[in-house]
Amino acid sequence: MQITPELYQDMQKQVLPQSNVKVNTLKAFLIGGSICTIGQLLLNGFLNLGFTQEIAAGWTSITLVLCSAVLTGFGLYERMARHGGAGTLVPITGFANAIASSAIEAKTEGYVLGIGTKIFTIAGPVILYGCTASAIYGIIYFIVQFVI
Repeated sequence: MQITPELYQDMQKQVLPQSNVKVNTLKAFLIGGSICTIGQLLLNGFLNLGFTQEIAAGWTSITLVLCSAVLTGFGLYERMARHGGAGTLVPITGFANAIASSAIEAKTEGYVLGIGTKIFTIAGPVILYGCTASAIYGIIYFIVQFVI
């Protein structure tokens, strides 16, 4: 039997679950917005304790990363991600989840060959392309501000 691209797409449509883009977008917005709201509440709380803006921002990030890692360890972040989709990936908590989940998966292989080598499996490309993009944007900013 010869499978054409059209036949393959028809077969794929029958097997894959249908997703409701509008509902998924709303869920991602609500979950991601809730994470960001919690971050803002933490920031305001640290500012009310008398911290400077920079110190409060640092403690807010630390608290969000710690909460994300703990939720990942208990399997709760993945349950939230099933509903929130991209809303859980975008904030700093998604990055912490990527690192923590890689470490949890690799822990049976030991600290050096397991966790040490695989902890950045998911987060590594984010770091690479984030740094590359920031360097390119910095060069463009330099050219626009100082050369033109």
